[in-house]
Amino acid sequence: MASDERIRTTHIGSLPRPPELLDLLERRQDGTDVDPEEWDDTVESATRGVVERQAEVGLDVVNNGEQPRVSFNWYVANRLSGIEGEREQELWADLQEFPDYAEETFKTDVIDLSMHPVVTGPVEYTGREEAEAELAAFDDALSAVGADVEETFMTAASPSVVTATHVNEYYDAYDEFLFAVADAMAEEYERIAEHGMTLQIDAPELLTVGHTAAYADEPLDEIKAATRLHVEALNEALSNVPAEQVRLHTCWGSYEGPHHHDTDLVEMLPELYEADISGLSVEQANPRHQHEYRAFAEHPLPDGWTLLPGVVDVKTNIVDHPRTIADRLERVAETVDDSTPLVAAPDCGFGTQAGLGMVDPEIAWAKLSALVEGAELASERRD
Repeated sequence: MASDERIRTTHIGSLPRPPELLDLLERRQDGTDVDPEEWDDTVESATRGVVERQAEVGLDVVNNGEQPRVSFNWYVANRLSGIEGEREQELWADLQEFPDYAEETFKTDVIDLSMHPVVTGPVEYTGREEAEAELAAFDDALSAVGADVEETFMTAASPSVVTATHVNEYYDAYDEFLFAVADAMAEEYERIAEHGMTLQIDAPELLTVGHTAAYADEPLDEIKAATRLHVEALNEALSNVPAEQVRLHTCWGSYEGPHHHDTDLVEMLPELYEADISGLSVEQANPRHQHEYRAFAEHPLPDGWTLLPGVVDVKTNIVDHPRTIADRLERVAETVDDSTPLVAAPDCGFGTQAGLGMVDPEIAWAKLSALVEGAELASERRD
């Protein structure tokens, strides 16, 4: 980052949902009818609440906390056609080696991560009304709170995280499935950008592909080839969205597991750099990957890109010390070019799957408060 700039702060999309909203999400997942007025009122209240909390904490770049979404990826079942039913799928390779732990940890009252939605027909975008309602609720919350924030963003699932977490029973080939989803999701990306917000693409599969069951035993070249294909599909979906309005989040999966099959960041960065984006969010607080700030020295970020290093852990209830956060930011800053802007962020979201909160809601907010304090401290050290 430029030495005369302070380090701004943001988060990675999902924030804790209130119990009353979780109850409605559970009922919707079970197929139970939910009163539309009750739903709208609850979403409005929850969205206003997370906007207010973000403003109180002092975050610079805020969003709606993904309040009305059941998860960061499976929300698309309400916005894409052709999705019906569920099928049990294998968990990731690292978890398969510890089945007792996985069985205890990855099921909730709202969502079961072993059950994946099934694509049984052509995928087309049908979520205009729901997407507009989400944007409107966020706008209303910003106005009601009077939040003085520098920037807003909205998340959207990448084409390849949709294909990675939905079972294909319709398309003859994976490529056909992938690019059909890219064509459908493009409408959501364009609408968010047209609304004037930064678009955050959630694409954990760009790094997690290496420890999925399908690729766990594949050589690195095959893993890289899969990532290149996924980036190609993403770029096609983003063809009408300015790169300067897009940031991308990728990670090794927001779950507390062994992660011993994770790919190395240094191997994957060149593939990520092919994305038509201008901001990259990647984990740096995860204890499996804290050493990988060095990857940015071996593979410098493209000119004009912003780096959003994850400097707060989202898998434990330990509140990261602001000085630890500042240290994490400093070592990244010393590795990247002086002209590279840094925006401090957590590793991932705090509520990526509704009901599967590894961090207590109030502790999550305490962690975000520490993030702001740590970014201020790191900025002061650079003066």
